[in-house]
Amino acid sequence: MLASSPANPQPPAETLTVMGAGLVGCLLALYLARHGHSVELFERRPDIRGEAKVEARSINLALSDRGWKALEGVGIAEAVREVAIAMNGRMMHGTDGQLTFQPYGQDGQAIYSVSRAGLNRRMLDLVEQQPGIRVQFDQHCQRVDLRRKQLEMRDETTGEARIQPFQRLFGADGAYSAVRGAMQRTDRFNYSQQYLDYGYKELTIAAGPKGSWPLEKHALHIWPRGQYMMIALPNLDGSFNCTLFFPYEGANSFAALQTPAQVRSFFAEHFADALPLMPELETEFFANPTSSLVTVRCFPWSHADDVLLLGDASHAIVPFYGQGMNSGFEDCAVLAELLGEHGSDWPRIMRRFETMRKPNTDAMADLAVYNFYEMRDRVADPRFLLQKKIEGKLAAQYPAQWLPLYSQVTFSQIPYAEALANGQAQEQVMQRLMPHIQAEADYERPEVQALVAAEMARRS
Repeated sequence: MLASSPANPQPPAETLTVMGAGLVGCLLALYLARHGHSVELFERRPDIRGEAKVEARSINLALSDRGWKALEGVGIAEAVREVAIAMNGRMMHGTDGQLTFQPYGQDGQAIYSVSRAGLNRRMLDLVEQQPGIRVQFDQHCQRVDLRRKQLEMRDETTGEARIQPFQRLFGADGAYSAVRGAMQRTDRFNYSQQYLDYGYKELTIAAGPKGSWPLEKHALHIWPRGQYMMIALPNLDGSFNCTLFFPYEGANSFAALQTPAQVRSFFAEHFADALPLMPELETEFFANPTSSLVTVRCFPWSHADDVLLLGDASHAIVPFYGQGMNSGFEDCAVLAELLGEHGSDWPRIMRRFETMRKPNTDAMADLAVYNFYEMRDRVADPRFLLQKKIEGKLAAQYPAQWLPLYSQVTFSQIPYAEALANGQAQEQVMQRLMPHIQAEADYERPEVQALVAAEMARRS
């Protein structure tokens, strides 16, 4: 809690309203409470910690440095580590079953697999332990009246409808945000959504005997197949959460697989090493939903200094860089820094927040789509893998001048827009170097080293 100076008393802290008790909403509530505010946190779903299974199925998430820093800002990182598994690199599965491991970053660097539902449960526990936060579940926001500063709420348990006034409202209610929906009807509000022609379906690799992991535990597994792919992330119980990213239409697509026999035949041909580990494949394939992949962009993120959007409500992205959650968490940390700098000057805080974050989240949206094509098409390409090895050598030889794009995004606090610009410049360098390199040993040739030195001199 922030203490007020007796000699210069501050105005009483406001009660703030947060819509959405998902991951970003929970972290935001913790930050706001730590800055002395009372927080009303509303969630449309039932409490996912109850006995009934109420959460929608969802792909696992990859927690990386930006997310950890934001969690550390409210002192909950260690509690979250208890439900996370380190993944030190990508494990590519060839059609012939051959495995190729590509490390992430440097030795000791990893991203962390977390179950969205498991992490949300842990964060809700931490929210309820924080004084000043009140969480209400089964609260459906049917309408946001921006002019009157009122919410039309419906209790999904009792059916009761009521008017809920707010002083200041934060929309952390996801890609299909009710708060943003109200802002979209205001003048000069820019909004776009763009869907990939791909959907995703969640499947499961079962745990081995006595809860063992049937695949390498500390890796993100990828089955790249050109126009589609499957990934798998480890769970604490020994299973893996698999996600098939697949076209909606076409010869190999969701539309083409209509029977259990077709599904089994397709997996036997294209994911042969995974098939024996998926005993519920056919059941899950037809029982689990096919979900869409959308990028949401909008601006402004604030309205009348009373309403602010964060996380997917303002910048939903596709999941292929593992940064959706991390960028939402970073939103919360940046907002907290501005609160520390500007106190209760909400007009300044909101303007600075949206102008600081918008270019970076736009860049991350572009990077996420780019990484989809890289993971799908390029990670099995020998030339691509050779280029990554050469980039690693450049980073080791010139650490002050060369940090791979993935490391800039995942293992640093470099703003996303700056990382994207750096990555584009680095790719141009690699396009000039790689024609002179046909094998890893070629990097040490004097003529290649001369080219490298000239490129690094140009960058310094």
